[in-house]
Parts: sequence; structure tokens; C-alpha cells
Amino acid sequence: MTLPSSISKAVAAWKSHGDNLGRRSRAARRRLAIFFAVVGPGLITSNVDNDAGGIATYTQTGAHSGYALLWLLIPLTVALYVSEEMCARMGVVTGKGLSDLIREEFGFRPTFFVMVAALGVDLGNTVAEFAGVASALEIFHISKYISVPIAAIAVWVLVLYGTYRMVEKIFLVACAFYGTYVLSALLAKPDWLLASKSLVLPPAHLASSDLLIMVALVGTTIAPWQFFYLQAGFVEKKVGPRQYKHARMDVLVGSVTCMIIVFFIIVCTAATLHAHGLTNITEAKEAALALVPLAGRWAGGLFAFGLLNASLFAASILPLSTAHVVCEGLGFEAGIDHKWKEAPIFYGLYTGLIAVGAGLILIPGAPLYKILLWSQVANGVWLPVVMIFVLLLVNRPELMGKYVNGKAFNILAWALSIAMIVLTMLFAWFLVATPGGDSVGSWLPAIRSGWPF
Repeated sequence: MTLPSSISKAVAAWKSHGDNLGRRSRAARRRLAIFFAVVGPGLITSNVDNDAGGIATYTQTGAHSGYALLWLLIPLTVALYVSEEMCARMGVVTGKGLSDLIREEFGFRPTFFVMVAALGVDLGNTVAEFAGVASALEIFHISKYISVPIAAIAVWVLVLYGTYRMVEKIFLVACAFYGTYVLSALLAKPDWLLASKSLVLPPAHLASSDLLIMVALVGTTIAPWQFFYLQAGFVEKKVGPRQYKHARMDVLVGSVTCMIIVFFIIVCTAATLHAHGLTNITEAKEAALALVPLAGRWAGGLFAFGLLNASLFAASILPLSTAHVVCEGLGFEAGIDHKWKEAPIFYGLYTGLIAVGAGLILIPGAPLYKILLWSQVANGVWLPVVMIFVLLLVNRPELMGKYVNGKAFNILAWALSIAMIVLTMLFAWFLVATPGGDSVGSWLPAIRSGWPF
């Protein structure tokens, strides 16, 4: 039986439509599979910057300024993405880490300075992460003499005996636990309308202390170690130019999710601490304890758990970043997929940083605040150097080929880099110039008494 021509055409058109849908569906699934194969370094690097020091700064921001500085999160998201995207691009195009490229393109002397700075800064930051572990578990009445050694052994064993893929999966799970800050903010019952308005509209007037906290937010959000770890992550994962757009999306997702968590931390503390006049909270531990009577036991507990997760996460990654910097700079083997015999310098550095960082926390009377202070000062000095290296390298056609910065992207990158450098140097200057300036909260009395900002 022969079908009428009109019906035959309709059937053929339907089959063709079905085939097109099938092809599009397969292509979409393939793109999604490639993205999930590439995803990791960008998401992990951005989120790990919400570490103990970062959470303390975001806590102080919400407690002191309420919702007033939420608008700054949008330009910070752009700055974080632009700076990390250039490093991701260099990693996938060249197949080499940042320290490796600095040594090859500029020689050993600049690389030596980068390595020394990385060791000094990241050691101080590692101490801060183990201090965060101690603070978080002290809320649950666990002594630092128990919590810190267990944490140090756990992060050491994870990297020493794990493969890159396994360790990356664990780090990605750790990113999910930042959701505890979302839950804390929901339990705090903030003014969502005011928070939304503050996210897109800067206030008409800012106090001088708000300007200082803005500087601190930039200083704690953009850190030089991120660039080295991110680029090394894409190299170790063997992501190539064909997957560049997926690597770029990974960085974008990481930058956005990082700042979403910052948003909820500030909202949570603004709705509770600031609303009740507790404006001089200087540690995340203080915030977690103060949240209990204001927003309930669950809000305080979730906030404390978030601090523990963030501190453990960063205590794993900061020493890894430093080990990559030094080994790439000296031409030694580096990477989690290597065994100890294949990369003894890499694992030796990782082990030493964890041992010293955790050990300093356990010394009675150790000058922890001075260590943290000078590590952040060094961070402020180190950032301009690293940013200039990144911009010079990513604009070399002989190195990057067609993947050099475009004109518009270059203007944006240089403008953001100059702004970050100026603000981070101001951050370091305030730390040195303000007596006892080991936290944002300690600067505020000096500001209120007439600091010439």
C-alpha cells in the first residue's frame, strides 16, 4: 500500500527532525562529558581561596559593614576570572607550569625570587590553615593537640598515596561542603531584598573603615599561589588546546561559585552580628560562637564545619602549590601521579611544609600573629611580580601563538591587574603601619581615631 505523497513527506520530515535531535543530543552529551573530564583545577583553585584567612575577612566584612560592600563581589568575580583564565590558557597551550615558563623565558634569577617568595608566603598561609582547623574543632571542645596532628597526617596521606584523579575528586567533594555557609545564611533569616539591592548598587557614602575592608577583600581574594596551582593542575591533567573552551568554563564556574559562597558568608554575618551590634568580630571562630544565640545552634555549627572544611582543603593545596613552584623552577619532577622515588623533592617539600605549618601551631607561645602578618605582607609584595610575569608571558606570540590576549581582553587584564596590585600593596602597607595589625578588626580603632585614608 502506497502512502499519499503528503503523508510520505511528513514522515520523512519527522524522521529527519528526529535524526537532527538525536545528533544534537549526542553532541550535547559529548560536550558535557568533555567538560566534566576537564573540570577540576578552576573550580578547586577558586574555592580553596575561601580559606581560614578569607573566611575571617568575609566575616569581619559582614559584621562591620553589613550588606554595604556586597556590590564589590561582582568586580571581584571578574578580576578573579580574568587573572585565572590567563594562567589556565597558558597551561593548556604550552603544557607547562607557570614557574617552568618563568625560568625558560626570563632565566633562573627571577625564578629564584619567585621560589623564595612562594616558600615564605605559603608557609605562613599553611600555618593559618592549621590554625583554622584548631579553631573550628575547639568549638566542638577538641584540643588543638589532637585535631592538628590528625589533620596534618590526613592531608599528607591523601596526597602521598593518592593519584591525581582520586585527590581531585576528594577536593571537588570538599567544594560541595562550602554549601554549609548557604544553610547558615538561610537560618540567619537575612533581609534578602536589601542584600539583592546591595549586590548591584554601591551605597551613596562609605566610611573610611569600609574602604579599608574593601582593600582587605581584594587582598584576600586574589592570591599569587592560585595562579601556580591552577596552571599546574591543567598541565598535570593533560588538558590540551582542543579542550581550552572547557578549561575556560571551568575557571568561570569556579570564580562564580567562589564569590557566591563569599556572598552567603557576608549575608549570614550581616543579618546576625551586624544587626545586633557585634561589629568587631576578628575571627571566624568568634562568628560561629556568636551565631549560636542569634541564629541557633545549627547555624553556628554549620558555620564552624565550613571553617573546618575550608581549612583542611587549603592545608592540602597550599603546600602542593609551593612544591610545584619550586620543582618546576628547578626542573625537578612534580605531580601527584608520581611516586616518592620519582619526585623526592616534590614530596619532600610537601611533607616539610605540612610538618612545619602544623608544628608551629603546637608550640606554646609561638608568634602566630606575626607569622600570619608577615606572610600577608609578603603576599602583597609577591602579587605584583607574579601578575606582571603572567601578563608578559600570555602576550608572547612565540609562546602562545593565536592564544595571546586580544586587545580588549588585554586592556581589561592590565587595568584589573594594576587595580589589584595597588589595592594589595595598600593592604600590605596597612598591615605593617598599623600597630598590632594582624586582623581587619585591629585596624578599625586606628581608622576611627583619624587614620589619613
